[in-house]
Amino acid sequence: MKKFRRSGRLVDLTNYLINNPHQLIPLTYFAERYDSAKSSISEDLGIIKEMFESQETGLLVTVAGASGGVKYIPTASVDEIEATLLDLCTKLKDPNRVLPGGYLYMMDIIGNPKLMNDIGRYFATLFANKKVDVIMTMATKGIPLAYAVASYMNVPVCIVRHEHRITEGSLVSINYVSGSTKRIQTMSLAKRSLQEGSNVLIIDDFMKAGGTIKGMINLVDEFQSNVVGTGVLVEADHVDERLVDKYISMTRLSEVNTKDKLITVELGNFFENLKQYREEK
Repeated sequence: MKKFRRSGRLVDLTNYLINNPHQLIPLTYFAERYDSAKSSISEDLGIIKEMFESQETGLLVTVAGASGGVKYIPTASVDEIEATLLDLCTKLKDPNRVLPGGYLYMMDIIGNPKLMNDIGRYFATLFANKKVDVIMTMATKGIPLAYAVASYMNVPVCIVRHEHRITEGSLVSINYVSGSTKRIQTMSLAKRSLQEGSNVLIIDDFMKAGGTIKGMINLVDEFQSNVVGTGVLVEADHVDERLVDKYISMTRLSEVNTKDKLITVELGNFFENLKQYREEK
């Protein structure tokens, strides 16, 4: 790569870090990339670190030693998260969202790349101190959010499905009880999607009683892997029995009055857990 002026180097260095989150990058790589001394690269990283932290857009973690380097961890400010989620609550309260059976129309929200990207960064902020190897979700509506989270944590996504796809090879399948309908259903995951001993973060768009998420937790057990966290965009609070105890929700749906088309939505338990998760090492 050609020799950069410092201003150009700072721009390219920042861009590289943002596009490679949670990856330990040796200083020698940047020194060779920009044909610059390590001391100059260290000074550049100091400037970027100060800006990231002052704007609360990320952290730069430096690891000393021969095998060390620098790692960018995406974050978001509490004010930004709160403003976005309050706006989301307002959108979800739109009475035109009410569908027969008390369901909500959410495809415009799930299909909004900017919003899903922001929510993905917020989940990545919360789980930044967790060792996550893969994001797991259920097809199909959870996929956009799962990929958004995965992009900020720099890990792959594995997709659990109800139907078998020949292109995915051999499967591991389990039966589970749907929490809302109480019906026995089947979910499957390709054997090649998840390595034994993986740390799995489950992400989904909506949770009612939690039967689907409970099924995914059991499926992870079949792979002799570990669930390190569960995050949902919307949780329904008006359920008789919750099958999942530990989860993080961005918003909480308290009531859907189909007769009057009244929807009650509030912030979920995200902020209750944010401080605790940030303090965990």
